[in-house]
Amino acid sequence: MLSERRLQVLRAIVQDYVGTEEPVGSKALTERHNLGVSPATVRNDMAVLEDEGFIAQPHTSAGRIPTDKGYRLFVDKLAGVKPMTAPERRAIQNFLDGAVDLDDVVARTVRLLAQLTRQVAVVQYPSLTRSTVRHVELLSLAPARVMLVLITDTGRVEQRMIDCPAPFGEASLADLRARLNSKVAGRRFTDVPRLVEDLPEGFDVEDRGTVATVLSTLLETLVEENEERLMIGGTANLTRFGHDFPLTIRPVLEALEEQVVLLKLLGEAGDSGMTVRIGHENAYEGLNSTSVVSVGYGSGGEAVAKLGVVGPTRMDYPGTMGAVRAVARYVGQILAES
Repeated sequence: MLSERRLQVLRAIVQDYVGTEEPVGSKALTERHNLGVSPATVRNDMAVLEDEGFIAQPHTSAGRIPTDKGYRLFVDKLAGVKPMTAPERRAIQNFLDGAVDLDDVVARTVRLLAQLTRQVAVVQYPSLTRSTVRHVELLSLAPARVMLVLITDTGRVEQRMIDCPAPFGEASLADLRARLNSKVAGRRFTDVPRLVEDLPEGFDVEDRGTVATVLSTLLETLVEENEERLMIGGTANLTRFGHDFPLTIRPVLEALEEQVVLLKLLGEAGDSGMTVRIGHENAYEGLNSTSVVSVGYGSGGEAVAKLGVVGPTRMDYPGTMGAVRAVARYVGQILAES
């Protein structure tokens, strides 16, 4: 276990390196921070931190920089989540409140996160496997043509045109709409197939074919839309950190193009807690020089998706964690009110 003083030295090294982009020496630490000890003592503490693998010497200069292990200890033990100021919170709320639909919410969230953190922002669309049906609308377009509109609790709206095997009257359509919503409204998508399987039997024989067609389209919609989707923004921010990537930024950009990689980085949607993956903790080799900060968001107690940022390991972790958490909270509120 490191002593409290050496933890403070590590904190100072991380803060200075993140702020100045320059390796940190013992003289600079004693000048900038009230550590209460001599430069010689700080040099000794730095030697211990280096032996333990928390800091490293990038070249022959006297300065040291944090390692992945050092950042990990900083995030776990030394860094609080920096709260957003009142003006920042109002700006987030005002920006997101103008959204007109789910796509707009996601697009605004990506832009906002990228601007707040000056990193690459990634926002996952709400997972339908964790969503519930808010309402199913059926509209008659012609005697044998119906529009199905599926609305989820997270604001997703899916529309399908259905050609019915026979004309279907307004009264029958209203009856089907009422029965269907009584069974599926407020229920998980994964429960819908079981809930509607016996629905056609309650209708007249001549209407059962149309009812079965409508249900088939509904179930196909659930399957089609089950694939995970995400939006990414702020990739150009990485160009500000060219020197933070040892060889080239190309592997990072290639990794960001892979949706499967990004989904794995964000983690399981059902986990609402804050996750910080640093450097080599990212399984994908192209992202070993980056850190990922992510958190779940949702309209209730359970997260329906994740959002987060990707940036260099030399990151303002307290500020980034605070921004990610605050934006997730507001997005959840918007989904709850939509």
